[in-house]
Amino acid sequence: MSNYIVSMKRDHVVQLISGIRGKAYKFIAEELRANQIHGIVPSHGGILDALFKEGKLSMKSLAEKIERDKSTVTSLVQKLIKMGYVKKIKEGSDMRVNYIVLTRKGRDLEPVFEDISKKLIERFYKGLNREEKNTVVSVLERIDKNW
Repeated sequence: MSNYIVSMKRDHVVQLISGIRGKAYKFIAEELRANQIHGIVPSHGGILDALFKEGKLSMKSLAEKIERDKSTVTSLVQKLIKMGYVKKIKEGSDMRVNYIVLTRKGRDLEPVFEDISKKLIERFYKGLNREEKNTVVSVLERIDKNW
């Protein structure tokens, strides 16, 4: 293979990652619709997943955990509040801090999200052996760390 072709393949990696992300988001959106979940979009997933695991988080902790800026998280949380999936509470000595917690309606999403996540991971790794899966994760973690 010529150096030019190798270089072209190597140089379009960001486009490939973007395309995979787009396909994953489309898959998630289709699964949400199939489960009669309306209003939730894939970008809400990180917030909901963090709350499934942690129970409650401050806005600052939530933003750090999902690696998004606070203003983006605030906007996403507001939409989840309007749909009744999460609520804000004040707790502890510092009443200036808002914690985000799941409502019962939000907690009811957990098994559906677990199922969608399982299907997404199966789709992502389809056709790869264990060594290839480990390599994908290792390389992506190194790339992420370099940012």
